[in-house]
Amino acid sequence: MKTRILYSLALGAVIAAAPFAAGAAPTLPSAAAIPTPVPTPVTPAVPTVAPGYKAPDLPPTNADIVGVTQQPFVGISLDSAIGMALLKNPDLSVAAANTRVATYQVQEAKGANDVHFFVEPSVKHDTNPALNAFFSGGTDFQPYVQNYQTQEAGVQGQLETGTQYNINVSQSKVNDSTYINSFNPYYYGSFNISITQPLLKNFLMNDDKRQIELSIVNNDATQASTLATVSTTISNVEDAYWDLLAAWRNVAIQEDALHQTVLQQQSNVRQAKRGAAAPIDAVESSTQVAVYQQNVFSALQTVSELQNQLKSLIVTDPGDPIWRANLVPTSAVLSLPQTPSVESLLAAAMQNRPEVRQAIDAQKQANVNRAYAKNQELPQADLQLTYNGNGFAGNALPPLGGVFGTATPPPYYDGTWGQAFANSSRFSTYSAGIQVSLPIGNNTAKGALGVADEQAHIAAVQKLGTAERIQYEVRNAVQNYQAALARLFAAREARESAAEVLASEERKFLNGESTTFLINQRQVEFVQNQGLELQAQTDLNKAVVELQRVDGSILSQNGVSLNTLGEGALKP
Repeated sequence: MKTRILYSLALGAVIAAAPFAAGAAPTLPSAAAIPTPVPTPVTPAVPTVAPGYKAPDLPPTNADIVGVTQQPFVGISLDSAIGMALLKNPDLSVAAANTRVATYQVQEAKGANDVHFFVEPSVKHDTNPALNAFFSGGTDFQPYVQNYQTQEAGVQGQLETGTQYNINVSQSKVNDSTYINSFNPYYYGSFNISITQPLLKNFLMNDDKRQIELSIVNNDATQASTLATVSTTISNVEDAYWDLLAAWRNVAIQEDALHQTVLQQQSNVRQAKRGAAAPIDAVESSTQVAVYQQNVFSALQTVSELQNQLKSLIVTDPGDPIWRANLVPTSAVLSLPQTPSVESLLAAAMQNRPEVRQAIDAQKQANVNRAYAKNQELPQADLQLTYNGNGFAGNALPPLGGVFGTATPPPYYDGTWGQAFANSSRFSTYSAGIQVSLPIGNNTAKGALGVADEQAHIAAVQKLGTAERIQYEVRNAVQNYQAALARLFAAREARESAAEVLASEERKFLNGESTTFLINQRQVEFVQNQGLELQAQTDLNKAVVELQRVDGSILSQNGVSLNTLGEGALKP
């Protein structure tokens, strides 16, 4: 007995010292302490709001979707929805038009190197007073008359190298009654070439060439921007499609729950009338019926909103007949891909994503501007070459004789325009020269080069930012896909378990071992788990769509063509 007492005392000492031992967890109190009474809270005064207000007594409304023909339902597949969006989506139509504008701008910029053909015919008539007898042919000082017919034609323009050229021919016929002339009529025929060749500044790179190269890069960047818009739009269409599918299935879930609750309420009413159940059980069931009625209306509202959202993505015209259609998705769930690795998905994204192409084009634009700015720093040294062949021919008149002599023109003068052009090599003029200039300080070129360098820096930073953003999206997409798979599996297990629990509770109720409250609770839990499974399936579909978007395959898988994009926007 003494030994047992000593053992108990020793054990008590160890237990008392245990909380103070190093690393020991504190023990819990054996009973909760009585709390101090909470003081009366101080709250602000509440004013009288809308005295006499009460909710209006409203009759039940029809469970219809506003603005559509209730039946028949109009089925729409996912492929059809995407195809309609590619043809009629307003954003895609505008983006496609911008792409065509960029293509026309390339053509417009190339106009700087067009060959310009010109022709300039003219006639002129002069009647002049005779200032001396030599002009009038005598002493009566009659006026002399001159008639000119002139045609000039040629080509001019600029090459990509910066070479400016002008090549033309000119011919004139002159009828002249001047007395001392040896020819009447006489003809001029000339062949002229003028070339200005930059040797330093503007050689191989000038403002016109810069604009052409920038327009080409801008065209590619606009196409990439359009493809990025297409990718986002298709993703939005698919997300809206799967959301609408889930919304319709949720309506079915809520209506089935409402139907089951109505049956339960009717059973409770019958039992209450027989005295087998308390009247409050029937009232409780009626409350649950009202709750599910609200859920059905709420689910239909979601269907209406998602129908409108999908319609706004696939048509342009507010008068399109599809706005009256009661759309129902008909496509099955998406096939599930193997979970990709982050590395493989990232490699595909960097290869296919139009955003990468946009970043590269930004660098190309900066490089073009930098090359132009470097060229403009050079001195201007332009080689200028000209050649003029001035031919002459005419109808020779008899020698005047007397004091004017009897000399006659050489035979090769005799003729019209053809002979005049043949004589052009006999009377030619050549010239060559170099024009050199350099602005002192050259601040314009230096400033432009500085701007181009900063643009190149910005483009490089933005390219890295694009790669980082894509990596961020890829990682999230893979994680979301894996999580969606896990959530769907868990949600399905929970829904199946909830169905078994509900069935068991109903059997117990029939045997008098359960209550209406528990039946309602099990019903609510089952419906909630049905909704969670539906949401998990929808999230999985959207996760597959996101995988396709982030790796860029959403464009090729849907056959996107910029040539036909948005072409049906203005068609009924």
